[in-house]
Amino acid sequence: MASRTGAITARATAAFLGLTVAALTLGSAALTAGHATDWSLGPADGAALRFTLVQAALSALLSCLLAIPLARALARRRFVGHLLLIRLLAAPFLLPVVVAVLGLLAVFGRAGPINAALGAFGLPPLSIFGLHGVVLAHVFLNLPLATRMILQGWQSIPAERFRLALTLGMPPSAQLRHLEWPMLRAVLPGALATVFLLCLTSFAVALTLGGGPRASTIELSIYQALRFEFDLGRAALLAVLQFALCAAVTLVTLRLATGAGFGPGLGRALHVPAPVGWRRLLDGGVIVIACVFLLGPLIAVVLRGLPGLAEMPLGIWQALMRSLVVAIASALLACTIALTLALAVVRGETWLELTAMLPLSASGLVIGTGLFLAVHPVISPETLALPVTLAVNAAMALPYLFRLLLPETRALVADYGRLSDSLGLSGLARLRLVTLPRLARPLGFGAGLAAALSMGDLGVIALFASERSETLPLLIQRLMGAYRMQAAAGAALVLVVASFALFWAFDRWGASRAAP
Repeated sequence: MASRTGAITARATAAFLGLTVAALTLGSAALTAGHATDWSLGPADGAALRFTLVQAALSALLSCLLAIPLARALARRRFVGHLLLIRLLAAPFLLPVVVAVLGLLAVFGRAGPINAALGAFGLPPLSIFGLHGVVLAHVFLNLPLATRMILQGWQSIPAERFRLALTLGMPPSAQLRHLEWPMLRAVLPGALATVFLLCLTSFAVALTLGGGPRASTIELSIYQALRFEFDLGRAALLAVLQFALCAAVTLVTLRLATGAGFGPGLGRALHVPAPVGWRRLLDGGVIVIACVFLLGPLIAVVLRGLPGLAEMPLGIWQALMRSLVVAIASALLACTIALTLALAVVRGETWLELTAMLPLSASGLVIGTGLFLAVHPVISPETLALPVTLAVNAAMALPYLFRLLLPETRALVADYGRLSDSLGLSGLARLRLVTLPRLARPLGFGAGLAAALSMGDLGVIALFASERSETLPLLIQRLMGAYRMQAAAGAALVLVVASFALFWAFDRWGASRAAP
């Protein structure tokens, strides 16, 4: 009887959380639609829509095209630090966007080494602002993601297929045609759609590198309409447009997630044939160039941040504490919801799977716009800046955490579900003795990822916060806007250290609590 009561309570809790997530996402879209008084786009809005689509398409295309040779080189070459380099490709997921922009400015800015080299050859300087600057930043942030997705495709090809190709005497061109190209046809569309969606909802990059009205995105136009023009109708219209675009791309992304159809292998380690000669030099050159491109801005942030530590404003520590509180709370909230929904889906509540993925159809700024329009007539939005940022950050991390936990949860229920039922384990006892130890590793990794992403968020907080509730990314952006670049570099270094420390702490906790 107690077991049945516990199961009913668990289903009710999961349903409540799922409906809350759906209300937050769809309710925000409905609220914004209700405030849209004029459904016609002006010239500036049309320009913002065109720029958003163009920069997202170019960024996704370049990221994936550059990721193909990098993923292939990493798949078929073995060298000292190979696994470490692959792990370092996760760094841009943890790197706050404003910090990435500062690193790119240090390398590609007017006083950076790239322009210094161009000046030495008598060439005109390169401006990082505008379309090419936005695309450059997006490629920097998303090239590692595209590489990891495509590398997983190479690793999914059974090693026996390559051994058979060698036995048949297939040259590298034939292996590309018969083995690697079918995999790329299956993986590339999903990678393109994913990166396109991320660039479509990018806010901080356009805010810092857009360079003016001609390089304004939909999200940036929403922010300007609310914070500077206070045009609620225009902000609502643009938010609905953004939601429709994100929903369409999300549906395409889910439909394009297919396999290459190679069939199962014997589970042996993958050793992709590594041709010698000019191909070895080409692979080595690709890896070196990628390392310079991806690690150069990170090194620049550290080198420029150290002298700037002495020039940071006094308010940095209060902003850091706010960011830490919001990041930790949003990570714990996202993990709690993701775990509850994953357990419910495995036990038959399949409708919650769609609910968990709903936040992908809206950006954080669109959800924040709906909440801004909801609370503005009742209370000053500034008083709710931190709670709203916490809730939206948790919602935006939910789809990724849910996808991370769902396969592990299915394996947990399949391996230990009947045994736990026969022993009468339920409720908190089952959670403490079975669920958490078996899922501690993915939970720790997911919490670290969510916390690091929340630390660098510069979306919702920009709509709601005042100087009394600003987080560290918002403080850095304001320092950059005041041309206090040295102080901004020091604050950026503090933000990087805090983000990586949070990720390491959560990930370490999960590894230490994992069942053997």
